Amino acid sequence: MVRLCSQCNPKPFVGKSQICEPSVSLINALLCRRIVLYLPDVHFFPEAMSIAQDKLIRIREQVQSHLDRVDRVRVTPEQRSELEARIKDNLARENAVLVAHYYTSPEVQALAEATGGCVSDSLEMARFGRDHPAETLIVAGVRFMGETAKILTPDKRVLMPDLEATCSLDLGCPADEFAAFCDAHPDREVVVYANTSAAVKARADWVVTSSIALDVAEHLAEQDKKIIWAPDRHLGDYVRRMTGADILMWDGACIVHEEFKARGIEQLKQVHPEAGVLVHPESPASVVEIADYVGSTTQIIKAAQRLPHETFIVATDHGIFFKLQQAAPDKHFIIAPTAGEGATCRSCANCPWMAMNDLERLATVFDRPDNEVFVAAAVATDAMRPLDRMLAFAAELNTGVVGRA
Repeated sequence: MVRLCSQCNPKPFVGKSQICEPSVSLINALLCRRIVLYLPDVHFFPEAMSIAQDKLIRIREQVQSHLDRVDRVRVTPEQRSELEARIKDNLARENAVLVAHYYTSPEVQALAEATGGCVSDSLEMARFGRDHPAETLIVAGVRFMGETAKILTPDKRVLMPDLEATCSLDLGCPADEFAAFCDAHPDREVVVYANTSAAVKARADWVVTSSIALDVAEHLAEQDKKIIWAPDRHLGDYVRRMTGADILMWDGACIVHEEFKARGIEQLKQVHPEAGVLVHPESPASVVEIADYVGSTTQIIKAAQRLPHETFIVATDHGIFFKLQQAAPDKHFIIAPTAGEGATCRSCANCPWMAMNDLERLATVFDRPDNEVFVAAAVATDAMRPLDRMLAFAAELNTGVVGRA
């Protein structure tokens, strides 16, 4: 069971934008500066790198540009069935497979599973597409996910419902600025989160997901290697505190996870004292500190199955609730609060760019000339090296060759 506030109806709102009302509230909050991305006065945030200024302005402009074009028209059940049938026929005709991220809408995730695709995190989506016999991959997610899929599978065609679907972490870490930052600190290993462009990955020594970030950082710390971390400052701070690694951080943040409120969760715990708290480490430290479990999307799903709690408060995009309900159908899930006192919506935990992956765009994904993902060969080659390093390290972890001390 999913419990949301009255503004956050979990039933899908299907339209041309696939943006439900909570997502609109989140975007409007971003545009009216209710979301404040700050530059803490602590030594490990580089003063020259603040998403709170010019980068956030550009992000606001892009979100507003999308909102200006949005036509939120409800799709009837009959129209939805017609769209799903058309998508299934197109996938079969084009020898294509649909891979969807946990944060896409429930109907997109259900369609991916019903057509032999997968629902997972960004790296597993790319690996599934690489290993699947289909000639074409349809990536329902955000742009860096399509790029990662293309890097791992350069010989396949990779299409996305909308190439404008991006990520505040990606937007807040321009490749040229990041390269200059790395060049200014040549003594540090460059570790970048998967939520970055192919060009940023190409500048890195390591690419990590949230599930393996602690292991990689601890591995480097054991070798007395100093780290540049990009782009998410909250995940980087969590890794620094957990491993003791010497980390110099780029200043970026996810506009969804940035907004989770520890105070709101604590108030919710008073109503549901028996509830466990599941938190993604892109959340602020104050939220991470009150969690019963901190982990990646896949790890959160597994924790919900494993932990004894019957009720969970979940601090990540509530697109994940589709898989949480599948994995633990007898448990109750409550979205963690994001909005402050007096806000019209107590939780707006929806990525506005993930919401651009709607059924209408999927139905026309083969008909448009502007939605194929390309990555320059030289960039793909350079980006593949840190990805390969992570994959090899993960394989060694699984076989016990290396481990966390």
